[in-house]
Amino acid sequence: MFWSFATLIAFLLLMYAAYRDLSPKYNSWILGMAVGGLVVLAVIWRLGLKRKEVPLARLILLDRFYAVGTGMTFGAAAFLSRDLAIAPFSCLLYTSFMVLLRAIVVPSTGARTAILGSVAFAPIVLAAIGIWLAEPLTHQPPLPLPGPAYVGGAILVGTVAVMLATVGSRIIYGLRRQVTAAMQLGQYTLLHKIGEGGMGSVYRARHAMLRRPTAVKLVHPNKVDAQTLDRFEREVQHMSLLTHPNTVAVYDYGRSPDGVFYYAMEFLDGINLESLVARYGPQPFDRVVSILTQVAGALAEAHGSDLIHRDIKPANIILCERGGVVDVVKVVDFGLVKEITAAGDTTSTKSILGTPAYIAPEAVTDPDFVGTAVDLYALGAVGYFLLTGKKVFDGKTPLD
Repeated sequence: MFWSFATLIAFLLLMYAAYRDLSPKYNSWILGMAVGGLVVLAVIWRLGLKRKEVPLARLILLDRFYAVGTGMTFGAAAFLSRDLAIAPFSCLLYTSFMVLLRAIVVPSTGARTAILGSVAFAPIVLAAIGIWLAEPLTHQPPLPLPGPAYVGGAILVGTVAVMLATVGSRIIYGLRRQVTAAMQLGQYTLLHKIGEGGMGSVYRARHAMLRRPTAVKLVHPNKVDAQTLDRFEREVQHMSLLTHPNTVAVYDYGRSPDGVFYYAMEFLDGINLESLVARYGPQPFDRVVSILTQVAGALAEAHGSDLIHRDIKPANIILCERGGVVDVVKVVDFGLVKEITAAGDTTSTKSILGTPAYIAPEAVTDPDFVGTAVDLYALGAVGYFLLTGKKVFDGKTPLD
């Protein structure tokens, strides 16, 4: 980005030095604004981007600043250089270049590219309207095109550029995700996808040295905000301290070069309780007692470490075989775990987390101050589901 702007400014300086008659009336303003923007980019690079690791929230903020700054700079330049007929079209062309360049170099979903591309082109369209309205008020030669043609051309070119950038960004982003899925994350080589949830994907993986079967969960940045992603990292650190045999073991965690947060855990080749009941119906009383006892043991350790799971449900409880012993329970997906602070309350999330059929009433009425009882409530609802094959409360929608 920096060098593209620097090249453009150098070209304009050389052109106006060689052909002084082409210089717009407000050329000094335009160049001053361009050089100022270049200085801002240099400062951002030096202070904000030269570090090895940059928080995702800062990158998102810089991406927005780039879209707004690019659009405003070229929009202002187009309006100030209106006495040079070709200059507004040049600004429109360079804005298109910048939008397409962003689609190539910045990992982004198609929707985000469409929004930011439209934001970048908005000042150009406003400048075209300004040129049209200002024409009768100036004593300059008439425009080579009617005013409405300026506005229509800006809208047309901007729309085409944004559409091309959106399609290209969607394709490139999809390819980046495929490459990420195929790449090696630290000491783990991803083999194939074994599941996908609302916030990420789970892959079967293999450790480079130990060769033990491993499951790696990827949390994609486009599915969660930066604050939630940082919270996931803290929670995985807490999860790695849990050692109960009925809690899934966390081996490692980190971030990929593309900013995808991942953590490695033991691979569970079993069946979750939701699938168990769907296939075989309600379970015998003795088996249910054994399952609930094991889950309660895992929760007791978590609660003793001041952690609340908050998403206990049949799909997050897996039955597997360990050491020749069947029906060994593993509690998984601590992705919504919450830490109790020393003051006695919990870290605020300002949202209701969990699965509707297994959420305790207090998690709905006062979600920022839930306690360990919400896990016990959910465990009781799981027991009811295992014994009857039905949920405690059932409705047509989650809100019901």
